[in-house]
Amino acid sequence: MDRLAATRDEIDLNADVGESFGPWPMGADDDLIPLVSSVNVACGAHAGDPATILRTVALAISHGVVVGAHPGYPDLAGFGRRELDMTPADLRASLVVQIGAVQAAARLGGTTVRHVKPHGALYNRAARDERTATTIAEAVRDLDPGLVLVGLAESRSIAAGRAAGLAFSEEAFADRRYEADGSLRSRLRAGALLGPEDAAAQALAIARDRTVVAGDGSRLSVRADTICIHGDSPDAVAIAMAVRAALIGAGIRIASRPPDG
Repeated sequence: MDRLAATRDEIDLNADVGESFGPWPMGADDDLIPLVSSVNVACGAHAGDPATILRTVALAISHGVVVGAHPGYPDLAGFGRRELDMTPADLRASLVVQIGAVQAAARLGGTTVRHVKPHGALYNRAARDERTATTIAEAVRDLDPGLVLVGLAESRSIAAGRAAGLAFSEEAFADRRYEADGSLRSRLRAGALLGPEDAAAQALAIARDRTVVAGDGSRLSVRADTICIHGDSPDAVAIAMAVRAALIGAGIRIASRPPDG
């Protein structure tokens, strides 16, 4: 199927949200969700819990924001940012149950889950590892072939989605530094996270010029349909406000394109 292609005067702005767990808050979802056009709701494996999923989906619906599922490795202690050695069958089972939880919450709210975006270590592994990417894409397709798969632009995730017959959305990041090979800089390295001013400049370059400047100063071509802001960043709301201002100021509309768009 086709990609959900953005145009130079329109792009989706998404955020990873719903990552609180029990009494431990994470992010400022109440303030962040109204600033974006789509959200990726944690599914209870790397973060989130049933009450948080229901609350986050309801919040997105109340602001007219498109709902997506954000499954990750079942690793609450590591926030899904550590790779787990799971068999394809175990990973598939985990993905189906995680996505299904957000689908149930969406159904209660009178909407549907539009897309699936893997989280953290699973996202990064799928971007480079064909088997992982294929397992994810086929699990999503078998659960609901109408779901859109979101993955790192021009990565194995996107190729697997195309091969599985899914609609797909290629993603770039406002708040993360890129390496020269197009991968995201490890969070363990200095300079991996960008502040509001740099994130706004990077988002504008992605949306308007389809380029990004890597950590070594090289310029990369990035054709993205959606731009992500990480909801767990302490500056997430400030970043979202700065990114919105930069995009709108340049005449770029923030909108989530429907699957048949």
